[in-house]
Amino acid sequence: MKDSLFRQKIPLKDPITRSRTSLTPFLDPGLPDGLASSHKAACTSKTHIFFLKVHKSASSTIMNILFRFGEQRNLTFALPTNQNSQLFYPFYFVAEVVEGFTDGTSPSFDIMCHHLRFLQTEVQRVMPNDTFYFSIMRNPIHLMESSFSYFKGSSSFFNAKSLDDFLNNTSKFYDPLKTDSHYSRNLMAFDFGFNHNSKASAQHTQLLTRVIERQFDLILIAEYFDESMVLLKDALCWSLDDVVSFPINQQDTSYRSTLSPRTIQKIKSWNKLDWELYLHFNRTFWERINQSMSREYLQQEVTALRKRRKQLAKICLQREQSVHSWDIEDKLLKPFQYGRTRILGYNLRHGLDETTKQACRSFIMPELQYSKRLYERQFPQKALWLSQTKKHSKTHSKKKERPLKSHS
Repeated sequence: MKDSLFRQKIPLKDPITRSRTSLTPFLDPGLPDGLASSHKAACTSKTHIFFLKVHKSASSTIMNILFRFGEQRNLTFALPTNQNSQLFYPFYFVAEVVEGFTDGTSPSFDIMCHHLRFLQTEVQRVMPNDTFYFSIMRNPIHLMESSFSYFKGSSSFFNAKSLDDFLNNTSKFYDPLKTDSHYSRNLMAFDFGFNHNSKASAQHTQLLTRVIERQFDLILIAEYFDESMVLLKDALCWSLDDVVSFPINQQDTSYRSTLSPRTIQKIKSWNKLDWELYLHFNRTFWERINQSMSREYLQQEVTALRKRRKQLAKICLQREQSVHSWDIEDKLLKPFQYGRTRILGYNLRHGLDETTKQACRSFIMPELQYSKRLYERQFPQKALWLSQTKKHSKTHSKKKERPLKSHS
């Protein structure tokens, strides 16, 4: 009986045609919605979406976009069981770790975007046959630098004094048998489900690129985020407003020093598999743009997207920018701090009416808090049970820690 209660889900709405979203009232209606193009005419928005959330590659920002899109349309998310933050990562994904998944029934989920190690056959057990698969890649040089700070507590990085120290002594610090070794080498390849310790021969790399191209409909590039959003919204038949965002889980990079050419070369060599994958998909990214749109159209859409973001910042954000976590006024909007990085967040402007405030909160809510909100909305009874169990556990722990009274 309990299990059936926990599997309650929100009913799906009818398929959606392209339309302005709830963001529209907060934006200037005079802003252009893009140049007219034949591939956008009379299309229907895709709502069955799988996003492979690659680490340290602007994935949290895309996750926020998907959260908002799905929540506004009452779509159903494939969420981790028991309010976990990841889907069995770093182990290969299995369908049973999705809350509400029932084997042998037709997939009833719309969006899947939490961290997992990709295994197509298992994802296909969860998602409908017409699902749109996409992911994102980042320059391994920037990714490695970000990973070293964020995953400083991992076995490979923990004792290294600096990124250069690690790269100069990989035989000392790196153990491929450690379960967290992927954080320090070919992290993208690992997330896509490949062996991150395999040799990056031309033949092997070509094989992996073909596998990714067969499994995914679109690969975005983090260094060209706004251009990626234009490509994504056209592929999904969404509006420009659907992909407006603020950076989520963004690291403070002001304290970083410039990498030397020698360090950059070492990063490329150490992450050769990721480097070759990135070069290939950076090239195909621009090939796809050239095939699907004019550069004039792309530039106009990017300009409109950036204008929307600035306009939204003026409406929603204090000082129209991100702040350090210790300056965030609402603790529910504080991002999770990890490693030795400083993750930035946002403060909402004071005096917003309730409707505007709630809309703005959705744009800046960190992924853990947003994921929890969606879980509570989609599985209210189990969320309540988990909350009560957690409170009971904390109370019980405090009682056990309480010192015994002296009877002397």
